[in-house]
Amino acid sequence: MKRRQFLAHTSALAVGASSVALISHASAQNKDDAVVVGCTAALSGPLGSLGMGMKAGVDAAFSQINAQGGVNGRTVRFDVLDDAYVPARSVENVRKLLGDSNVVALMGCLGTPNNAAITPVVEEAGITHLAPLTGAASLRRSDFRHLFHVRASYTDEIQRLVGSLVSMGIKDLAVVHLDNPYGREVLEDAVKAMTQVGIKAVATVALATDGANMESVLAAIKQAKPSAVLLGTAGAATTALVAGLRKQSTMLPIAGVSASLTQDGIRQLGGLVQGVGLTTVFPDPWQAKHKLVRDYQAAMTAMGARTFDSGSLEGYVNARIMVEALTRAGKGAGREKVRQGVASIRNLDLGGFSVDYSPAAGRVGSKYVGLGILGADGRLKV
Repeated sequence: MKRRQFLAHTSALAVGASSVALISHASAQNKDDAVVVGCTAALSGPLGSLGMGMKAGVDAAFSQINAQGGVNGRTVRFDVLDDAYVPARSVENVRKLLGDSNVVALMGCLGTPNNAAITPVVEEAGITHLAPLTGAASLRRSDFRHLFHVRASYTDEIQRLVGSLVSMGIKDLAVVHLDNPYGREVLEDAVKAMTQVGIKAVATVALATDGANMESVLAAIKQAKPSAVLLGTAGAATTALVAGLRKQSTMLPIAGVSASLTQDGIRQLGGLVQGVGLTTVFPDPWQAKHKLVRDYQAAMTAMGARTFDSGSLEGYVNARIMVEALTRAGKGAGREKVRQGVASIRNLDLGGFSVDYSPAAGRVGSKYVGLGILGADGRLKV
């Protein structure tokens, strides 16, 4: 992401100025013979669209695999329980899933506070949790034997983002972060990254997860007069925040981590997203030059999707890795065999995106971080 591109896109804008189960049945084959992968995620609430996007990608991948005969001759199914981004509900959901002997692993449980709440339960139960939807460094401890991350960490994303902004000469940064464990961890990463390059934030402002204090947040940013705003936010609150910042000044550069804006939020904002910079931790879902993306697009199209986005691509990628692990675990394998299957993956190339769970990788499959700028059409220009 170059300064000229980032600021040009922004300038162009100025001119135009109780747990509810949602079960995925990807195949009509005998349900009792299915290999079941469980998940707790927000399918409603402030991060509902993020959870639904992830689920759509997983469903597409499993449907594609099942059409080819499944895994070791068995259908694979994704069972998701809605927690509405409430950690206590996440714990309830995981306990329910653990009580089902057909659930051989967890995948894609969403949210930093939610994963912090469920991880002790996961570790005690000894069940694999592949690809938690969080980049929190606090959840990447070596003693968490059953957590296998796919995406790069928020620390990696923030360092890349801050470094890029500073290299453009943009140094008076304000940070808006969610007022929860996720947001506070991103803020901590941002402060450290800025300290490393010799700058200090002109303002750090906490935004309620439901956006209830939006007016005071916008006022604080306006008073600080930053050169750019860095987003440590996620979900519906980000959508309203970006709209409010654009109302104050269409010229103010805005940039955030990959979790900041959902595809739903991008659609709601319309042309207001033009010029917003975002980190990326997966390939561009529209770049069909990668075999992985072509496979993803074919799977989504087969499910009736008319558009592609990073959230469903992440779900698709995670599901493909899970299928590889299940295949390695063998027919009829239990939870420990699935953990061994994931741990045995070395430099798995999915067609433009690779993951590696060798001991040196520390159970983090990818370190890839890219940068892009959203165009008026809502697509990232990288």
